[in-house]
Amino acid sequence: IVFSSWTLRKKYLIIVGMIYVIVGPTGSGKTFVANQIASHFDLPILNADAFQIYKGMDIGSAKIEKTDENYGRYHLLDLVCPDEDFSVKQFQDIFRKTLDEILSLGKDVVVCGGTGLYIKASLYDYVFDEFDDDTSDLEELPNDELYSMLVRLDPKSAELIHPNNKKRVIRAISIARKGNETKSENIESQEHKLIYSNVRFLMLDPDREALYSNINKRVDEMFERGLVQETDSLMSFYELSRTARQAIGYKEVISYLNDEMTLEECKELVKKRTRNYAKRQWTFFNNQFPVEKYKNIEDLLKEVLKDE
Repeated sequence: IVFSSWTLRKKYLIIVGMIYVIVGPTGSGKTFVANQIASHFDLPILNADAFQIYKGMDIGSAKIEKTDENYGRYHLLDLVCPDEDFSVKQFQDIFRKTLDEILSLGKDVVVCGGTGLYIKASLYDYVFDEFDDDTSDLEELPNDELYSMLVRLDPKSAELIHPNNKKRVIRAISIARKGNETKSENIESQEHKLIYSNVRFLMLDPDREALYSNINKRVDEMFERGLVQETDSLMSFYELSRTARQAIGYKEVISYLNDEMTLEECKELVKKRTRNYAKRQWTFFNNQFPVEKYKNIEDLLKEVLKDE
């Protein structure tokens, strides 16, 4: 039985087929694993990467190529143009609608992506605060001043939000200054229980040294494939939104194109920030989901594919 309405969701845990959620730090091999499982069982794949939803942001987001035999299995790629902001709430709505439609057909499904909050918000009883606040006075303030304001108003949220994520910092400040409850208090007041049954969180957890080596190699390959040219092309067609500009790889290349650093400095900065991002992903997945951890791809696939 599949209950698709949100009202019923709040009362019942939805009984569905198996949902395989492939998580792990960037560069660990999530896409390969998702493709293998989906191909073996003939399943659709739902993207859960915050930047693969943008059209044209292909190389830097490590999006599956259109020539790949598994491309047709994917949903929630290329949803919006890169000049549009796209919130977690918007993703939650479209993800749940798409997932419910697939499950209503009696199909299992694979979810793949490294954006932990998107996955959490979509699969758990996660309610966003609705507010209408004029933030024009905050928009022009520098990041460090905004972050200091957030630390003062809502220190718990400040621990979870990167100082340079201006959109999320402004949102948290706006919620806090309404005077009702802070963003962190709103989140803590929710139970955050899974709203779907039969969910397996399969986490790739490679050795740190091997992961970092793979990240460095992948960044070099992105530049060889034309990340600079892709970014330059995007900027010639679009005024990139604040959300799109947060993507690691693109924001550094933009600085390079603006003559703020050399190409080699740009590459090294992308590698460093990607490694740091991988650490944050590892922490989030371990703390937020009941993960089954696997050191390598082979062990994960051996375990999952045996249950044919």
